[in-house]
Amino acid sequence: MTSFASASAAAGPGYRHELYPYSGRDEFVEGTLRFIRDALDGDEAVVVAVPQDKASLLRAEIREDDAVHYVDTSRVAHHPGRLIAAWQEWLQEYASEGRPVRGIGESPWDKVSCQAEAQELRYHEWLLNKAFAQGPAWWLLCPYDTAQDEAALAQMAGCHPELREGGRTVPCEAYDPRASYAFTPLTGPCDPYDEFAYTKGELSAVRDKIAACAEQHGLTGRRLRELHLAATEVATNSIRHGGGHGVLRTWSEDRRLVCEFRDDGYIDDPLAGRRRPDPRQTGGRGLWLVQQLCDLVEIRSTPHEGTTVRLHTALSG
Repeated sequence: MTSFASASAAAGPGYRHELYPYSGRDEFVEGTLRFIRDALDGDEAVVVAVPQDKASLLRAEIREDDAVHYVDTSRVAHHPGRLIAAWQEWLQEYASEGRPVRGIGESPWDKVSCQAEAQELRYHEWLLNKAFAQGPAWWLLCPYDTAQDEAALAQMAGCHPELREGGRTVPCEAYDPRASYAFTPLTGPCDPYDEFAYTKGELSAVRDKIAACAEQHGLTGRRLRELHLAATEVATNSIRHGGGHGVLRTWSEDRRLVCEFRDDGYIDDPLAGRRRPDPRQTGGRGLWLVQQLCDLVEIRSTPHEGTTVRLHTALSG
């Protein structure tokens, strides 16, 4: 296995984000159990957010109690844009009485439905460093099965400042703090696709275009209504903040209906839509709503090229 360790740097205080490459079930259990037991020895709470089959292995060794909490990840596991808010909720719920918290978080990489989802999950791993940089101190261990390809492991290493090797924590020399590392360009749309340029007063035409494409692929009912609501939010942002106009493209890919919006605006916050809005704030909830309504959301935005937002909705059958 490729080594990403460096002996020269030192782990800093505050939020700690550690990659744990493992091979096979036994190595997964050994490494994560050691992490949990070290936490318990230090009077720390542990939040375990892993796929159900992995959680069952750990439950057989350490049952849930006041210090160890197994959380249900089914509603967010395949929705990268919802994961940061989920961790914020779990930390708030279980960080009681001033007890330090550790987390174990593993995405279901073996059940990823498409390349876009895999890319957004890796981008989420990188964004965790930004999301919790200024928050309360806690420690997140991210197990990753080395059965994944070597390139994918290298990308994951680039998202983690620390690495677990031989039961100890070492700095990860492959970590790259630059946003451009994880912010890969989007691929082109699949042929055939439809394109429609819209401006102020044409939101109903945007919805009609999406409805026509959805009808071709059997998307109806509640899911279509949710997509219409999300699309209206994105198109409205284009008109208000993206130069007063935008371009809609629609196509199907990987058993999903994809709606892409392009405009001249710029979103300077890479965490936009990924954190739960403060109930007291006015506005600023649009991208959060979009993340809750769609199966996958891809956002790419630069000052020079503008903003692209892709909404993915799974097709039945």
